[in-house]
Amino acid sequence: MAGFLGDAYLWVKSLHILAVIAWMAGFLYLPRLFVYHCSAEIGSKQSETFKVMERRLLRAIMNPAMLVAWAAGLALAANIDAWSEGWFHVKLTLLIVLTVLHMVAARWRRAFAEDANRHSERFYRVMNEVPAVLMIAIVVMAVVKPF
Repeated sequence: MAGFLGDAYLWVKSLHILAVIAWMAGFLYLPRLFVYHCSAEIGSKQSETFKVMERRLLRAIMNPAMLVAWAAGLALAANIDAWSEGWFHVKLTLLIVLTVLHMVAARWRRAFAEDANRHSERFYRVMNEVPAVLMIAIVVMAVVKPF
């Protein structure tokens, strides 16, 4: 493969795919934890367990996976000079939305940690679907490159 990555291109691409899988697995699970956490009584053992699970999922899996996905993805984009491609602009915009949602989810996690959640179980059920929709659109942009 041409570009500055040379023979490392497929390794970086593999790393990118693995990081995206880890990030999305966490992203599909964290809002589900929030759904269950909503029904746990504040201060209960169950609520405290959810707090630990949410914190570990976000900090040990999702945050590092997001950073690696971004770093490897930007290296791949630079390698193929994707900056002028229409599909890449759409993908990048959707990734920014996904990253902002990641930050918002981190805020929701902090609210649960402080026993200050303000959202309903239904809200988190809906929010559980948003990362999946974004992921579908991002994959279509990256693979099909419709424009």
